[in-house]
Amino acid sequence: MIWTVAISLLGLMALSIPVGIVLFLLGIGVAQFYSAFPLLRGMGQMIWSSSASSTLIAIPLFVLLGEILVRGGVAERTYAALDKWLSWLPGGLVHANIATSTMFSATSGSSVATAATVATVAMPQAERLNYDPRLFSGAIAAGGTLGIMIPPSINLIVYGFLTETSIPQLFLAGLIPGLLLALAFVVVTALICIVRPALGGPSRSFEWSERMRSLGQLLPIVALFTVVIGSIYAGWATPTESAAIGVAMAAVIAAFGDGLGRRAIIEALEGTIRISAMIMLVIVGAYFLNFAMTSAGLGRQLSDLIGGSGLSPFGTLMLVIALYIVLGFFIETLALMVATIPIIVPIMAGLGYDKVWFGILLIVLVEMALITPPVGLNLFVVQGARKRGSINDVIMGVIPYVFVMALMVAALIALPGLALWLPSAF
Repeated sequence: MIWTVAISLLGLMALSIPVGIVLFLLGIGVAQFYSAFPLLRGMGQMIWSSSASSTLIAIPLFVLLGEILVRGGVAERTYAALDKWLSWLPGGLVHANIATSTMFSATSGSSVATAATVATVAMPQAERLNYDPRLFSGAIAAGGTLGIMIPPSINLIVYGFLTETSIPQLFLAGLIPGLLLALAFVVVTALICIVRPALGGPSRSFEWSERMRSLGQLLPIVALFTVVIGSIYAGWATPTESAAIGVAMAAVIAAFGDGLGRRAIIEALEGTIRISAMIMLVIVGAYFLNFAMTSAGLGRQLSDLIGGSGLSPFGTLMLVIALYIVLGFFIETLALMVATIPIIVPIMAGLGYDKVWFGILLIVLVEMALITPPVGLNLFVVQGARKRGSINDVIMGVIPYVFVMALMVAALIALPGLALWLPSAF
């Protein structure tokens, strides 16, 4: 049954059927052919119970927060300010791509939204200044992945919801690895451009007076991040409440910038509805699939397969990492998480691995899936913003950053404190 479900999942996704629908179809198939119980009668209750959690309200709120910042012109001003501070490095404007992705990751909570935002703003500059399209677009795609690591992260909210793990603890755990990844991206970019200067663009220097004036464009984002995350750890607000605070603050920031016209507000709301509906469809579809698989005994079969492999806890961890890397090539990342977490995490927790630490390790693996073909969403987002050339340019450009993520996986295994030090300090 395991292989039947896996092959059916890949086959249905190959037909370009929406991921949420695929999960429902698989759940119905498992219920009909492998379960002795009339599971379809419980579908309505399962959909309601999986979507009625107040924790999930944070998802559309964080999506709306990012949409408001994009529509309000905050992205362009942030990018221009970071350009003045970082373009002197080897690689020039490529570093502004990574830094802007890092800052927007700290507000939007979504990798795809972060990559789309930075790509829309940055791509015209790449063409105007004659940057190498591979490195430039690869840095944007890789930088966008930070959106699901640096808090607030929608994927960490989903992980915490599915595993009953503290979301504030997960947010704290993701901060240091996320910032280290961003720094590593900058270092690798600089090294590449030192070895092959033609891949980068012109290094530009600005007067210190210009740099200091540009700080005014960065302070709103820093203040927004401080308020949203600070309110959680100060105990003043839950993640859902802090998301609502962030939306209100983002609206004020946008209003004092270019302003939010009627059209911009409508576009922000429409974008929020589309993204949130997609996420919720995947979550409830995965919940029903997991319900059907558990009832049919598939979860027990998979647990027996992994637990009965005779591997040590470390060997089992390596097996799970390899499983996620392979599945990440073919399955959309959110679907990958919600379809596997209820089965894999209890196994890993039973072997003595901390659920918070494993959540951060899993997010790094999911980040890799976002920029590896054939299903890497960030690749298509960046290519869509380019509007020219081949997607192979983007794929070639992300290769150095995939290796950086692999090193981060190794670092988390060797030094669990990278993820656990901050949560243990609070």
